[in-house]
Amino acid sequence: MTKEQLAMLETPCVILDVAQARRNIEAMQAAADAAGCALRPHIKTHKMAVFARMQVEAGAQGITCAKVSEAETMAAGGLRDIFIAYPMVGAFRIRRALALAPKLDRLILAVDSWECARELSDAAQAAGLCLEVRLEIDTGAGRTGVPLEHAAALAQRIAAMPGLRLTGIYTFKGLIYQGAPTQDNILAAKEEGEMMAEAARSIRAAGVAIQDVSAGSSPTGVAVAQTGLVTEVRPGTYIFKDQMLCGEHVAEPEQIAVRYAATVVSVQHGEYAVLDGGSKTFATDIPLNTPPFYYPGYAAVEGRPDLCLSRMNEEHGILTAACGQTKLKVGDVLTLVPIHVCTAVNQQNAVYLLENGRLTRHPVDARGMTV
Repeated sequence: MTKEQLAMLETPCVILDVAQARRNIEAMQAAADAAGCALRPHIKTHKMAVFARMQVEAGAQGITCAKVSEAETMAAGGLRDIFIAYPMVGAFRIRRALALAPKLDRLILAVDSWECARELSDAAQAAGLCLEVRLEIDTGAGRTGVPLEHAAALAQRIAAMPGLRLTGIYTFKGLIYQGAPTQDNILAAKEEGEMMAEAARSIRAAGVAIQDVSAGSSPTGVAVAQTGLVTEVRPGTYIFKDQMLCGEHVAEPEQIAVRYAATVVSVQHGEYAVLDGGSKTFATDIPLNTPPFYYPGYAAVEGRPDLCLSRMNEEHGILTAACGQTKLKVGDVLTLVPIHVCTAVNQQNAVYLLENGRLTRHPVDARGMTV
């Protein structure tokens, strides 16, 4: 960014390079197309309908959301094919999903237990609807999802429930291999594809004719698609990329489309400088100095690898220097690269879009949508 552009910003803030984001969108779409696999990107990274529309216009089959409130926001922004990849538990959540369904061309809901499916089935019957659902499989991430060995039996029970139409299975696995973290994307992706293919075979052998086998995250998405064992992948972070994806071997620094900007507000002590952004600005969900990447600070300062954002309060970010003196002045505006872009964007009510040399403010439509 130029000095003139930096001077236009109200900091602390997040800036998104629209041209680079579009290149990232097109590259992922081309890779999925080449593998003969559908792409259904997760909007958790950008949370903005403008970027979701870009993804669909580039060829994405539809979008993925985590929560019904996100899906409602995307629907209001013109998106018509939405998968809510999160167990649909809670009467309040189900009521909102039932109200959303008639407004879309396609709404896919998620279940991972008999209890979850039964509640959804009862509500669908009462509303006179038939809801499309997918069954989540736990392939090693150790969060939601039915264990692989129980998938076929549960699929049979769900398929027999009135008001539900079980059309597929899905998973989130990420960089896990044989139950442990790995840095080998190809091994993790191959295992992911094989596990989902095994789940699909067992479910079909039990008499349930599922069609969709959905997998893949940003670090494994392309490689999973290339196995030919899944029908759809759902990466999210790829649109903007970040330090984490660089460490996971699926991004280069020049492909990162996101930056923080922050202003130095105090240099009372030469050994550290204070920024106008703290824990309410910078993402803190990735612990520092832990394997496998041992991040030294909460964001990397562009052009100053000697500086480290190693300490924060709510509204203060503390920069220290490897040489002992930061050499920063009050009023200096710095740009920084986030470790994890998803939480970085979600902490902002609005972001700056940089396009054709112009900066415009844009609301983060689904910011804080957690229901």
